[in-house]
Amino acid sequence: MNPLRGHRVRSIIANRIAAARMSPLHTSASCRTSPENTIPAEWLRRILADRSETSPKLYAWTLANLPGIAAPPPATAPSAADTEHRRIYILGVGNMGRLYATCLARRRPAAERPPITLVVHKRELLEHWASHPGIELARAGQPQAERRADFAIEWWTPTRPEVGPVAEPAAQIPNLIVATKAADALPTVDSLRRYLGPRSTVAFAQNGMCKLWPPTGAAYARARFAPQKSPSWLACVTTHGVTSLGPFRSLHAAPANALVGPVLLNADTAAEAEYLVDQLARAPGLECRRVPRRELWVAQLEKLVVNAVINPLTAVLRCKNGELFARRDGSEDLAPVIDALVDEASRTLCALVVDPSTEPILAGDGVQKNGDSAKSLKAERETLLERFSFSSLQKMLLVVGEKVAENTSSMLQDVRAGKQTEIQDFNGWLVETARYIDKDVRLPLHEKLITLVEDGAVLSREQLRRHLIPTER
Repeated sequence: MNPLRGHRVRSIIANRIAAARMSPLHTSASCRTSPENTIPAEWLRRILADRSETSPKLYAWTLANLPGIAAPPPATAPSAADTEHRRIYILGVGNMGRLYATCLARRRPAAERPPITLVVHKRELLEHWASHPGIELARAGQPQAERRADFAIEWWTPTRPEVGPVAEPAAQIPNLIVATKAADALPTVDSLRRYLGPRSTVAFAQNGMCKLWPPTGAAYARARFAPQKSPSWLACVTTHGVTSLGPFRSLHAAPANALVGPVLLNADTAAEAEYLVDQLARAPGLECRRVPRRELWVAQLEKLVVNAVINPLTAVLRCKNGELFARRDGSEDLAPVIDALVDEASRTLCALVVDPSTEPILAGDGVQKNGDSAKSLKAERETLLERFSFSSLQKMLLVVGEKVAENTSSMLQDVRAGKQTEIQDFNGWLVETARYIDKDVRLPLHEKLITLVEDGAVLSREQLRRHLIPTER
């Protein structure tokens, strides 16, 4: 294993900074007028293939729209104009959605509790709630699970209800937490853009990198929203370990913490995003801390490296997280595989640090091109090149691996449940980002690992090592 050495990093930064001064920012041109082949990311091409000016009209089904089901009394106080701006919609009620909803609902005193609406993705879940209302969150070592039903619940669909009241989602959704799987997050939000505007705040709370970060994120906002009409976009980094026990039931297996901060803010209405940030930061049990944009970006990148190593390896080996780091003799030792994956990730993140697209994060939005700011930018890059070096990421991964040793990764849970995995949002993000920065760059181990997971492969430790590092044969 030959990790990226310090002098190679210095050479890369020198070359990249020089290239940045000579070349325009890759994503500076609006995708609204760019040819299809200049759109820099596959996920963005897929979304923008729909050239509709706005998203489809949707209907907000409630329990009152289910035939033969008597509408229960409202779970929250009746809507009023002075309280609806406080309402938080949670889109996706899987493990993360249940955790966030439960913690937000614990706010005390009750008068400070925000009104919360759960948004499910299929009719069957609305029907399940009608017969078994409530979210149940169990905790390891505690005999009694916490159960809460004090939520409104809706299903947003293009299908018009045949019974009960007919209504659309809010004219402009005030606060939206997106807790779907990573692959569904931005496509689902894009389908709601008719109901999003400059006074909307959207927080992404799933694994993987938020799609709105550089190097390609700002292109989406420019393509889909008129100037100054975009929502404010936030992201959350969640380290809690939560396992599904069935519909609306989860085990909070590993309590930890979360971060929340800005990704892209609407300059005219950015202050309104503070409400959702404050609610998350004060939610009991979520242990959520507000952080600046740079710190959030770095935290998401570091967690991405953890996810891109632990999740797919455990999915292929069908093992708990800690098994990856158990030392074995000879060809069953996974250390060379883990090191090789970390090395590819390190080289990608180091190249991203010196790419011009990340300058606003590193130096601050609106940075002036003077001598002091140039020195500050250089120092910031050098700091992050060290933080994203092979040795630093390797140490970080080992520390996290020890903490989550007894956990079952979310990807292994998905594989066992026959669900689509998030491999493209973990390893696929690294592969796509590397190619964006340099079209000739490949990450062969991550690419092989993507194929294994998508093919549903089940391998032994020795088979996996020989498949990923065939030169050892």
